[in-house]
Amino acid sequence: MRTFLFDALTKGKATIPSPGPDAAALAEAARALGERGRQRLGRSLAIREIDAGSCNGCELEIHAVNNPVYDAERFGLKFVASPRHADVLLVTGPVTWNMREALLRTWHATPEPKWVVALGDCAVNCGVFAGSPAVVGPLADILPVDLHVPGCPPPPLAIVKALLALMEVQA
Repeated sequence: MRTFLFDALTKGKATIPSPGPDAAALAEAARALGERGRQRLGRSLAIREIDAGSCNGCELEIHAVNNPVYDAERFGLKFVASPRHADVLLVTGPVTWNMREALLRTWHATPEPKWVVALGDCAVNCGVFAGSPAVVGPLADILPVDLHVPGCPPPPLAIVKALLALMEVQA
């Protein structure tokens, strides 16, 4: 125990610095998204994230949008647990046979107006999973997709900017 305490005192903090200029850009994009959501919907934009069979790389970036560094929820970007409360279905990964029915049920449970976002290369075109017998296909083969966000995985700033573009186009 003394060794750990001595190491902590002599080596200093074990934290990393916060992101550089992208944090300001993310804050600006998230603020614009929050304002646009309130104008369009009269409230925060509610998002239901669905993993349709991904490697979880995109989920890590989605979680980064809500972590203390980026904290996009303060600008009106809200992730919800139920599709009945969602405005946007944010789908990651290629649609697998195991997730196809659950994805369709989630889409039917989401009230109108609803938007579907294919997040990451796998949701857009199956990415590295293309040709796998476990994969039904890209998201657009199963549901009507309103927005494609390329990247493997797309960074948090790209996710927020894409949602802002979705709100602008669908106005």
